[in-house]
Amino acid sequence: MNPPRLIVGLGNPGPEYEATRHNVGFWFVDHLADKLKSSLAPQAKFYGKAARIGETWLLQPSTFMNRSGQAVAALANFYKIHPEEILVIHDELDLPPGGIRLKQGGGNGGHNGLKDIQAKLGTPDFWRLRLGIGHPRTLGLSQEVVDFVLHQPRKEELPDIEHALARCLLAWPKLAAGDFAGAQQQLHGKAV
Repeated sequence: MNPPRLIVGLGNPGPEYEATRHNVGFWFVDHLADKLKSSLAPQAKFYGKAARIGETWLLQPSTFMNRSGQAVAALANFYKIHPEEILVIHDELDLPPGGIRLKQGGGNGGHNGLKDIQAKLGTPDFWRLRLGIGHPRTLGLSQEVVDFVLHQPRKEELPDIEHALARCLLAWPKLAAGDFAGAQQQLHGKAV
């Protein structure tokens, strides 16, 4: 497998969304940039904040979630990055807080960011790192999904989500080398 050349964290721009569940993709990219001693800077032609580390780009779209594909396609097309060389990190309702799944392709599960990226790339064949935030129904909450994802995780959920982010950072060397099978083994195993 080719190493990923574009790492995209999904989220919504602006301070009012910064700490919301929908922004866990942004959180991961921020942590990864810190780990790699880099910082993201606004890049107007890529509709987001980006950083280049060797052959790899980190990207946080500055569009709203449902327009994420605009930023991904702009950078991918400019640098001739193929879909299978793209890793998108996003919040996942179908996993409990702290759950992690790494996979290539598949549906979008109603996630508007994934939906737009698939539409703009013309394929679902990019990699996804799915970070569990739980679902309001499975967590015993009555709020609508739209409202749920745009709120901060509850204090009992946050440690699980932060632990998942830390585990993903530990798997970065495997991801960076294109060892997706090894990263899946490491991430899909029991959390320690």
